[in-house]
Amino acid sequence: MYREVLAAEQRLAGIAHKTPVLTSSLLNQHTDNEIYLKCENFQRIGAFKFRGAYNAVSCLTDGQKRQGVVTFSSGNHAQATALACKLQGIKAVVIMPADAPAVKLAATSGYGAEIVTYDKESESREQIAQDLINKHGYTLIPPFNHPQVIGGQGTAAKELIDEVGALDYLVVQCGGGGLLSGCAVIAKYLQPECRVIGVEPELGDDAARSFKTGVLQTVHNPPTIADGLRTACLGDITFPLIREYVDDMVTVADQTILDTMYYLWTRLKIVAEPSGAVSLAPLFAKSLPIQNKKIGVIISGGNVDVRLASQLFAGIKE
Repeated sequence: MYREVLAAEQRLAGIAHKTPVLTSSLLNQHTDNEIYLKCENFQRIGAFKFRGAYNAVSCLTDGQKRQGVVTFSSGNHAQATALACKLQGIKAVVIMPADAPAVKLAATSGYGAEIVTYDKESESREQIAQDLINKHGYTLIPPFNHPQVIGGQGTAAKELIDEVGALDYLVVQCGGGGLLSGCAVIAKYLQPECRVIGVEPELGDDAARSFKTGVLQTVHNPPTIADGLRTACLGDITFPLIREYVDDMVTVADQTILDTMYYLWTRLKIVAEPSGAVSLAPLFAKSLPIQNKKIGVIISGGNVDVRLASQLFAGIKE
């Protein structure tokens, strides 16, 4: 799989942004570690998802490109696929929950995709996608469980390690596992001694349970504020990769996610969405027993409705 990451790096050159790696002496002092934040909130469409979507769309045959693409996503992969298809002149149909964040719905539409909404409580996005494929011959570009998607996501960790050198730890959030598995594979290829830690919200802990039991676990529409990590379960590609290449999985409470997000906004001036703050949360809360280590952290995205953010932040005490 590491070859998929290296191939994706070539396809994304000059297309995806090489996002900044930011540091903070204040954060280092607070966590008792040397932290390097890979800020994918500065990626095209505001999240790492552009890497995987563009890479996967680039690998389609000419015939598949003529027929068009379909995908399903709560927001960031939706935007990523929409933009990837726009850049390559391909029709994109995106299936999104009716209650997806308004900012993500608007952005996906703005990139030219046709949006199909559904009720996530009573309808299956997978079935809707299959019906559209049967009718129109679209190619499915799934959010995470796809070799080229995983390969594209792994380029975030490749860039981070190329820039800052050897890491003791790499900490990555996990929804469906595309980002975590891609980053873990390339990290272990480049630096076998680097320990990779996956992080999930407590309310959506299916991947952590799967990792620890060795049996695929599921969760149904978890009510976590980290809306980008509400995936029901890992995929048949991401699950074994995470089991093989990830060293541990931990979970964090929604309040910890929110506190971390607030810190990123107010002290470091980094606009991260809740899902984007998840990876830093266990270090910020000091729930990981790690000190005096060099740690890479993926800030996965910054697509958040600022009106919602102000409501979330209202109850935080300084």
